Order: sequence, then C-alpha cells, then structure tokens
Amino acid sequence: MKKMINIAAIYFVFAMVGGVFSREFTKFYDYTGITTLKVLHTHLLVLGTFLFLFLALAYKMMDLQKTKQFGRFLLLYNIALPFMTVMLLVRGIVQVLGINLGSGDAAISGIAGISHILIAVSLILLFLALKEAASRIP
Repeated sequence: MKKMINIAAIYFVFAMVGGVFSREFTKFYDYTGITTLKVLHTHLLVLGTFLFLFLALAYKMMDLQKTKQFGRFLLLYNIALPFMTVMLLVRGIVQVLGINLGSGDAAISGIAGISHILIAVSLILLFLALKEAASRIP
C-alpha cells in the first residue's frame, strides 16, 4: 500500500511540473495554439496519480500483491507511462517551436504509438490481476 502511495506521489509531482512547464514554455514562445503539452499534466494526474491512489486502496483489500499479473503490470506500466509522457513532451516542444521534422514526425508518432500499446497491455494485466484477486474474496 505504501509503495502505491509513493508511486502516486511521484506521478503527482511530475504532473505538477508538467503543467507548469506547459504553461511557461508556451507563454515564453507566445504560443496560443493547441499542443500536446496541454494534456501532459492531465495524463500524469489521471493515469499516474489517481490510478495509483485507487490501487493503494485496492492493494490490501484484495491482496493484489499475491497475483503475478500485478507485478508484471507494475513493471510494464511504470515503464510505459513515463515513456508515453516523454513522447507527449517531445511532440509538444516540436509543435511549439514549429520544427518541421519531415519523416521524423512519423517516427515520433510511431514511438508514441508503441507507448500507448504498452499502456494498454499493462492495463489488461491489471484487469487480470484484479479479477484474480476478486475471485479470492469470499
């Protein structure tokens, strides 16, 4: 439980930093358009902080630590979410600076797509872990 709360706190700090960076970076470059930097804060808050606060509540109650899928989820998710947020950051900086990447734009999209696939796989592992743990509850 404590581990889940610590992970939630770490994602909260990064969510706040991401929000401030988004606001200040776009303001510094006088950028008023739509950018993926604007969703960086929300992604980290919901997919990081809120998810792990929920898991902190479910962790002891459902004995999630006894399922092997939960350990796999935890490892994969904590690789995929930072990976995804880095790609949001890269895409947003490129958008604000107006850099024309040519075929590099497709590379950013491809790498971001891989991170989303990893998030989806890790969430499937979480659902399997929750299902297994719930089946043990009398």
